[in-house]
Amino acid sequence: MSFVLLSKLVSAFAIKKCNDVEVSESKIFHPEINRPALQLAGFFDYFDAERIQIMGMVEYAYFQKMDTHTREKNIRAIFEQRIPCLIFCRNLEPPSEIIRLGNEYKVPIFVTPEVTTNFMGEIIRWLKVKLAPTITIHGVFLDIYGEGTLLIGDSGIGKSETALELIKRGHRFIADDAVEIKKVSDQTLIASCPELIRYFLELRGVGVVDVKQMFGVESIKEAQNIDLAIKLELWDENKVYDRFGLNSEKMTLLENDITCHVIPIRPGRNIAAICEAAVINHRQKKMGYNSSLVLSERVSNNIAKHNI
Repeated sequence: MSFVLLSKLVSAFAIKKCNDVEVSESKIFHPEINRPALQLAGFFDYFDAERIQIMGMVEYAYFQKMDTHTREKNIRAIFEQRIPCLIFCRNLEPPSEIIRLGNEYKVPIFVTPEVTTNFMGEIIRWLKVKLAPTITIHGVFLDIYGEGTLLIGDSGIGKSETALELIKRGHRFIADDAVEIKKVSDQTLIASCPELIRYFLELRGVGVVDVKQMFGVESIKEAQNIDLAIKLELWDENKVYDRFGLNSEKMTLLENDITCHVIPIRPGRNIAAICEAAVINHRQKKMGYNSSLVLSERVSNNIAKHNI
């Protein structure tokens, strides 16, 4: 089961710890958060204790109006659920009984100056990326004209060499060999490179080159949405390749379908230029213009015209 260390969240959002509980080994398993309004009233049906708990102005005001016995009883009941942490927004000062019970139940208490709604949105977005389902595949990933383009194919087919030419043409390099893919939503896949080999490109006969050092920071990017896949394969004389583009092939990654073009390799074909054309054509289709359909309609209209 995937998790993110609470200490990483503390570092990412610079939140201030208010009690003496150690957080170095604490783990977060759920990307959603909860505002414990009903729990402060003693209602715990369907309460998800794995979520980060956030106290805003409404919960804080309600808590202050409760009598001392009820306040301690309900906060103790919340902490008995072993929540990962409790965060107060808007620099609200945690009441003394919450600090005391947090120390007793080993629940970290934090404070942030952020507005509650904005902070919730940022936390959820960050956690969804960190806890997203992840796979690693063999390939090369680049940002070509703003489109995240995944190059796949058999080892030695020329993916890295094609990537090198695309980098020289001004496109941005993201990953070589190992492409780490995360499903951050039902519609979005984000790809990046494992930190160990980030920005390194392997070229057979040359060795490993550092793209960042060789071409500069403008030639690299850390992560990008996957918009298109291009599969490189050796030209097969017995295979019929798509010449019109009316039916787009798909490949499935983490249950998401990605448009995939199969480009056959043979001497004389400029693969980098073909990849650029494929990306531009894909962008045109996303913007509502399909050149294959335009040509098909012209041919159909011409046939109809001459049959009259």
